[in-house]
Order: sequence, then structure tokens, then C-alpha cells
Amino acid sequence: MIRYRVIRQLPLAGLLLGCLLASTALLAVEKVRVMALFADKAMLQIDGKQRLLKAGQRSPEGVLLVSADANGAVIEMDGRRERYGLGSQVGGHFAQRQMAEVKIWADTKGAYNTMGSINGRMVDMLVDTGATSVAMSEVEAKRLGIPYRIKGEKTGVRTASGFARAYAVTLDQVQVGELTLHQVDAVVVEGNSPHRVLLGMSFLGRVNMQHKGSLMVLQSKF
Repeated sequence: MIRYRVIRQLPLAGLLLGCLLASTALLAVEKVRVMALFADKAMLQIDGKQRLLKAGQRSPEGVLLVSADANGAVIEMDGRRERYGLGSQVGGHFAQRQMAEVKIWADTKGAYNTMGSINGRMVDMLVDTGATSVAMSEVEAKRLGIPYRIKGEKTGVRTASGFARAYAVTLDQVQVGELTLHQVDAVVVEGNSPHRVLLGMSFLGRVNMQHKGSLMVLQSKF
């Protein structure tokens, strides 16, 4: 006796719909830009939306961050894995930007807050043009692993509360968006203030800074 296997055929309409969905998935993401790099994390701009992804995490758009460090990120998109450096763009008509740029919008109080990194570790920052250098509390310095008491030089700073003891240090790397500077002067203030890292003129003075209404634009100098 000859046995026949019944094969269920997908209707033509179903096949067309499947092909359409597959095509749509491939075209869903047009441009991905590497905005910031951290240890096992990366800030990606995916079709204009910023996504902070951990290694092994996939964005809602389907972009997978395989791994990341201060030198680059391995990104999987449309089944392809490649390594990209800071500022690189994936997809679309790629053209490497010659000038790194970051845009920071003022909050309801007029303050410019942004996310950045110091020596590869993420921090919340407040742009402060009145601060002569990058400034942080010793609580934050300890979290970042900065040996300020060993390598720092004792100094003092004036704060809203008066005079405070501090340590002058040099940071290996300060990164805000696409901007990365090395050997940045900073002070570590004894106590738990300031509550955010102040992005002062030791960083801001080394970049181009523009105000456009409530928007602050920082650009690298080449």
C-alpha cells in the first residue's frame, strides 16, 4: 500500500503577506548611529530615537547590541554582525561625520542635564559654565574608582555654602554623546556635594559651544 503524506499548502495570499512582512522587517530600521560607548553598554540612535542598550539586549526596533567597550560596539542588524566605533552610522547612506556633535535641551528650570561617562563609567552631568573644571563629590569619585586621595593634589574650592576642601585630579576620559576628551582636569570635593557631576570649563573650553534658544550644541574642535 502506498502511503501519501498530506502537505498543507499555504494560500497564495498568505505567502504574499509573509513576504511583505519579511520585507517590512528588513526595512524597518534605516539608520543606527553609535552615540556613546560604555563598558557592556552603548547609547544608540535608531532612526532618530536614543536607546541605551546593555550587551545582549535588543531594541524595540530589533537592533541587537552584542557587546560594547570604550573602543567600539558590536551590533547585529538584519542578521549581520559588525563592529562600529563612536560616531559610526549603520545603514542608509553612510557618511562619517567629520565633526562630533551633541545636543542638550534645557529642562523646565533652564538647566542643561545630560548623560555621559567618566573613565568608561556612566554618570549624570549638569552643564555648568560657571565651574572652572569638571567637579564631583568624593562620594561620586569613590563610585567611579578615582584614586583622588592617592594621586590627587590637595586644593580648595568655593561653593554656594562657602569654602570646601578638594583634590585636583586628571581624568583619563570624559565622554558626552559623540564627544570624547582625554586628560581632563577635575576637582573632587569632600562630602556628598555636588549631587551631579558638574561639566565645567575644563571640558567645555575644549569644544565649540552654541546656544540656540533652549538648545545647547557642543561640537568637537578639529
